[in-house]
Amino acid sequence: MAQKLRIGFIGAGGIAVGHARRLHATGLAEVVALADPSAESIHRIRAECPELAEVPAFSDHRQMLEAVSLDAVEIHSPHCFHTQQILDALEAGKHVLCEKPMTPTAAEARQVIAKRDEVGKVLMVSYQRHYEATYRFIREKVLGGELGRLQMVSIILSQDWLRGTRGTWRQDPAISCGGQLNDSGSHFVDIMLWCTGLHPSKVYAQINNYDAQVDIDSAIAVRFREGAIGTLAIMGGAPTPFWEFFGVWGSAGALLYDRTGGLQWQNVDTNPVIPPLPPCESNPDLNFVRAILGLEQVEAPAECGLRVAEFTEAAWRSAATGQPVSLE
Repeated sequence: MAQKLRIGFIGAGGIAVGHARRLHATGLAEVVALADPSAESIHRIRAECPELAEVPAFSDHRQMLEAVSLDAVEIHSPHCFHTQQILDALEAGKHVLCEKPMTPTAAEARQVIAKRDEVGKVLMVSYQRHYEATYRFIREKVLGGELGRLQMVSIILSQDWLRGTRGTWRQDPAISCGGQLNDSGSHFVDIMLWCTGLHPSKVYAQINNYDAQVDIDSAIAVRFREGAIGTLAIMGGAPTPFWEFFGVWGSAGALLYDRTGGLQWQNVDTNPVIPPLPPCESNPDLNFVRAILGLEQVEAPAECGLRVAEFTEAAWRSAATGQPVSLE
């Protein structure tokens, strides 16, 4: 390729540094402009990514879209801004990779998907677990039918989120549009649905906010249209470091993944085995670039963001009313 893809960043906060490094590592794209109302964030990303020292910076993303020739944008801003920034970028004819959650509501998710289809551009969510070898292996085996008929799914996320985000925009509902379930928990709702292909039909949730204005701990039970049931324990008030567990049980076996202990495959009447995992060297940024160039399919499409928003809203409604919420 004679010329690299030209990418603009909307939001230059902490998470943007990793995205910039991964984009430049592709050899197929470069970050050519930054937009962030925080001069401190602009200074920090330039300090950590010296190749961005001379790229133009704007306080408003709309100024960047008008002033700089871009092929695509990546959105790393607080959650409440995502919808309008996605719509503005798509309307300007740019491909978009957005950090999670894609939009604060399911209605807004449908809105940005409709705009994507109207303009014919790539719209992706930055769900990095789609590119991890373990989760790709689980998805392949589950969707390939090797666990038989799915019976149960269980997820545990334990994180010291309450203390770690205290005093930041993540605990301001006007900006974050939700708490731990909408933040780190978004990854786990997504991976449950992506790895299993199941469709939630009913959700029942209990939530503790503690002294915060947003959800911190969520205990969620779910029934799927296909007959399986599931549980999600999303703990943001844990006094322990980050930990995750994902288990899928079927009529012919189970796959159990503990990030600290690895993956086990258990089949009927056999001892558990640790399966060999094929390497996966992709990530959201590389997939984004290669999808724009027509070299591979989008691995985390906007529809994943829609399904997560639908599930999350149902859990919030259930917790507020004390009743199960139907997703049929």
